Amino acid sequence: MRLEVKDLTKRFESTLVLDRINLEIREREFVGLLGPSGSGKTTLLRIFAGLEFPDSGQVLIDERDALALPFEERQIGFVFQNYALFNHMSVFENVAFGLKVRSRRKRPAKREIEDRVRQLLKLVQLGELESRFPAQLSGGQRQRVALARALAIDPKVLLLDEPFGALDAKVRVELRRSLRDIHDATGLTTVFVTHDQEEALDLADRVAVINHGCIEQIGTPTQIYEEPQTPFVFDFLGRTNSFDCTIENGHVRLGDKVLAVEPGTPDGPAVAFVRPHDIVLSRPGAAPPTDDARLEKPAVVRFISALGQRAAVELLYERKLIEAESSREKLSELGLHVGDRCGISLRLPRIYQKADAERHGGPDGARGLRLRVRRRPRAA
Repeated sequence: MRLEVKDLTKRFESTLVLDRINLEIREREFVGLLGPSGSGKTTLLRIFAGLEFPDSGQVLIDERDALALPFEERQIGFVFQNYALFNHMSVFENVAFGLKVRSRRKRPAKREIEDRVRQLLKLVQLGELESRFPAQLSGGQRQRVALARALAIDPKVLLLDEPFGALDAKVRVELRRSLRDIHDATGLTTVFVTHDQEEALDLADRVAVINHGCIEQIGTPTQIYEEPQTPFVFDFLGRTNSFDCTIENGHVRLGDKVLAVEPGTPDGPAVAFVRPHDIVLSRPGAAPPTDDARLEKPAVVRFISALGQRAAVELLYERKLIEAESSREKLSELGLHVGDRCGISLRLPRIYQKADAERHGGPDGARGLRLRVRRRPRAA
């Protein structure tokens, strides 16, 4: 089943929650709606489900006007953030509920309901717990019951609102793998809401990043992470370091390098974003790799956390905190300790014009004009 919204707008009193949203979700696609709290992603999900109605715009399900369809004809299963299980009913009865309350004409036979429920409980790995009550289950088990109940009505679309938000980290990882397997096995169109970047990038075929009621970017996880179109997307998808710079005559100077930007870009303040793993550490005075922009002054190591194969290093550079990541082998080779001075080079910086902070909310008030730079900056 294919979902589509066109110029969708929704207000709650004077608050604009969705601002002319346009989004197409393809048949059998797994789409993540990713954004901070209050960005509008749950409202969009509830409009898909028929639990909220827009002020203007269209919602189409297989090219039919969904706003005119009764809820049962939308063929949508919804998994709520708080599970919404019936505490007085067993696991079996919770899963069977949606089938038993159908009108007599549409209700399956008792044996069919039993077979369907047991098939779903086996699918979500709860086959031996059908007689238990929600209070006797763990959080992960309750989430699986909620998922099975949503699937019981044989929906064409599965909607999930922060499905793993109340679970601990290990259980979340286990359940999201199960969810992806269920999606692939059932052939459903699946849309889920999350504020967890790792979760969205790990699960979804495509991710729509939402901020202040607008879709900042939609694309595959690789596209979203490696080609962020706005400062907000870059900053929201992981830890970020930002460095002030200035665009002059189509170039930006960063440390000892000059980077070319797109022709026609106006001169003015800009900001360069660099991920921690693209901060290259070196001994003071050592020559940096050819393609990296070496900052003029050394930084001071403030903190080192070395767990597993990676080490996180916090640095102080001209009263500015910088986060870097390095392999433990590289850190050991450099011989760096807290209080030491070290050189910093920037690998693959991403540069945006610095303005319009209210619109995108990225670090240092950068706005969403992406500037392409050459992969190999030339020396100053």
